[in-house]
Amino acid sequence: MDNRWSLEGMTALVTGGASGIGHAIVEELASFGARIHVCDISETLLNQSLSEWEKKGFQVSGSICDVSSRPERETLMQTVSAIFDGKLSILVNNVAVVHTKPTTEYDANDFSFQISTNLESAYHLSQLSHPLLKAFGFGSIFMISSVGGVVSMCCGSIYSLAKGALNQLAKNLACEWARDGIRTNSVAPNFVNNTTMAKPFFKDADYEKSLLNRTPLGRAGEPNEVASLVVFLCLPAASYITGQTICVDGGLTVNGFSYQPKA
Repeated sequence: MDNRWSLEGMTALVTGGASGIGHAIVEELASFGARIHVCDISETLLNQSLSEWEKKGFQVSGSICDVSSRPERETLMQTVSAIFDGKLSILVNNVAVVHTKPTTEYDANDFSFQISTNLESAYHLSQLSHPLLKAFGFGSIFMISSVGGVVSMCCGSIYSLAKGALNQLAKNLACEWARDGIRTNSVAPNFVNNTTMAKPFFKDADYEKSLLNRTPLGRAGEPNEVASLVVFLCLPAASYITGQTICVDGGLTVNGFSYQPKA
């Protein structure tokens, strides 16, 4: 394979990689030859996924981590550094949570939990990964953001502001760390099937119909479709792309979207 289209010899850390979009990203990275370390908060899902990947012959290791915890993030990166000999090629900040409420009903705990999980974790892990990415010689950081970080959606104001901040963080790091050979991009999907986050919304038929009527493709995405974009951006073939926020099926950016599903 032309080395522009291969990840052979590269290493990756994917947070929240035992299910949904993260799981699909791990599979896609592995199929292109990367070695991967996965963290997840669920020991059950992680063990199931590791067993599945071992049977497929993928080079994937894993550890339990709650990325909302600063000490656990530091331990995670120490583990990654030890496994990959102090070097890392790819960081995928994938973990996210959402609690949907009107803004007036959020309290301090809602705010701190969502910000620490959705934003602070990505910021801190990017900081911690910098020396490992620099040591590799070139690297890529990805923020798995959301269309909700670009336009108004029904996901709640805390979630949306965190995702919008991730988009800006990607732009800042792309400029600041370019001299170190590190590219940073943000991928902002619309709703994606087979993810824990999307399931509650799709229980409302009116919501699903409204969603499908407002998106260019007229359907929700699939995890592997998001994963394919992320992995393309990892490849040497995409080495001139950095500082971008790419909305996946992002037609909602035209008119915004504020439909509220029924309780």
